[in-house]
Amino acid sequence: MGSRVQLYADIRHDARVDGLSIRELARKHGVHRRTVRQALAAAEPPPRKKPVRTAPRLDPYKPAIDEMLTYDLTAPRKQRRILARLCDEHGATDLSYSTVRDYVRVRRAQIDLEAGRRVEAMVPQDHAPGAEAEVDFGEVYVIIDGVKTKRHMFVYRLSHSGKAIHRVYPTGGQEAFVEGHIEAFHALGGIPTRHIRYDNLTSAVVQVIHGGNRLRDENERWVLFRSHYGFDAFYCQPGIDGAHEKGGVEGEVGWFRRNHLTPMPEVATLDELNDKIRAWEVDDNTRRITGHANTIGQDHHAELPHLAPLPADDFDPGLILHPRVDRSALITVRMVKYSVPAHLIGQRVRVSLRASCVVVFEGRTIVATHPRLGTRGVTRVELDHYLEVLRHKPGAFPGSTALAQARAAGAFTAAHDAFWAAARKTSGDVAGTQALIDVLLLHRSLPSEVVIAGITSALSVGAIIPDVVAVESRRHATHHTPTTLAATVRGGTVVNLPPRRPTDPHQVIAQLPEDTRPLPTVTAYDELLRRRQPNPAPDHHHTPTGTP
Repeated sequence: MGSRVQLYADIRHDARVDGLSIRELARKHGVHRRTVRQALAAAEPPPRKKPVRTAPRLDPYKPAIDEMLTYDLTAPRKQRRILARLCDEHGATDLSYSTVRDYVRVRRAQIDLEAGRRVEAMVPQDHAPGAEAEVDFGEVYVIIDGVKTKRHMFVYRLSHSGKAIHRVYPTGGQEAFVEGHIEAFHALGGIPTRHIRYDNLTSAVVQVIHGGNRLRDENERWVLFRSHYGFDAFYCQPGIDGAHEKGGVEGEVGWFRRNHLTPMPEVATLDELNDKIRAWEVDDNTRRITGHANTIGQDHHAELPHLAPLPADDFDPGLILHPRVDRSALITVRMVKYSVPAHLIGQRVRVSLRASCVVVFEGRTIVATHPRLGTRGVTRVELDHYLEVLRHKPGAFPGSTALAQARAAGAFTAAHDAFWAAARKTSGDVAGTQALIDVLLLHRSLPSEVVIAGITSALSVGAIIPDVVAVESRRHATHHTPTTLAATVRGGTVVNLPPRRPTDPHQVIAQLPEDTRPLPTVTAYDELLRRRQPNPAPDHHHTPTGTP
């Protein structure tokens, strides 16, 4: 259209300024004389005629399609298969999908109106600051530790500002549903004062009560959670008809997936992925949503004072279970086995099953924490839970599942392996393994890097003794990091000697430093003694006085 407007303007200019005739104008601008007459008659070009597209192949099937659409007025939405029925019932194999789709899109609306059906109209909404939010789940695929895995993304979005929180969990159950809310409340600085919009998720809704005004039979724990944080729930209409009632979060799920999770992110753990998502959410504060005058961050900052404050205490998002510990010090939670300290064998423990972790309690004390596994039938064990048992059964240590998983996780390092090898060489397999376990027990009271530093120091002088590792680890913990175990005392050096047991009693112990000190003497002490007087010879004929 723009080029035609310019052409008409040029024609009118040449006619007005140069006085050219219609024939001359047509020759100069390379157009028909009819176009010149149109330009001289009006400055705006007439609209182009749109060609009427016809589908001659579709014409014989239009009555059949209309009959199907009329029947579909009462059929379930997922059973409306127009093109497949045309192929099966009428042999219409020469029709394309787009041809049938374009006809059905127009004709379906006409048939709905003819049948007196209500036509859904969308009414723009204005959301007051801090009043409403929307929640939804979306499936995402990520590469975790080299494996493509399906996970569940919880999305919480404030309706006024469009500020959203996204968290990826191994499950889409109620634990993730509740935990996602808690993190969103804290991240966004408050709770909506009116309501939060939801689908009819099983995490919240037990049953949809038909015939009522959005009445729902809610999950008891969900009611307790809402009561704790003080907000109301608004449940959308069931099925696709209610999708537009929370269109903001529906669009947010797709936008975030396309812009941040495509291509699939490669991470080692879900915690790493969620840390990246937090950084992306900060970057999204500069984004401006269509129709908004300000950025997301600016609108959210203005919305903060209107949100309701958080309660003093948080709600425990975990589902409480009470499994029994089996003979292998394992508990079974949702078809997955997790280890606990061996002294709990035979007892029932309290478990808080959360979205991303499993927390085990003995009374009120946390005795084990595991990342939640989403694959059924697998087992996750901690080496620390079996150390007391392995101290008395060292032969089970080399082939234990706990050791294998500790190696894979990097908890059992090359330093541990080096100490173990040196201890077995010095003291034998049994005593050497027990010495290693004594060193591993130090991890309960000292940081891992400190214990490893103590092991390295002990190995550097060949002191393969758990007590030496403990002493050096504590010295590292107090920021004293000598390069060796040598301690300077009055200008001399004290060396810790390894307790080796040579087979030959006369064999010189290897690795000992050469002793260049002089032989010990007590001359200095002799000088302190009184000079002795010689004793007179005894008189055998003299009898002492008083002696009978």
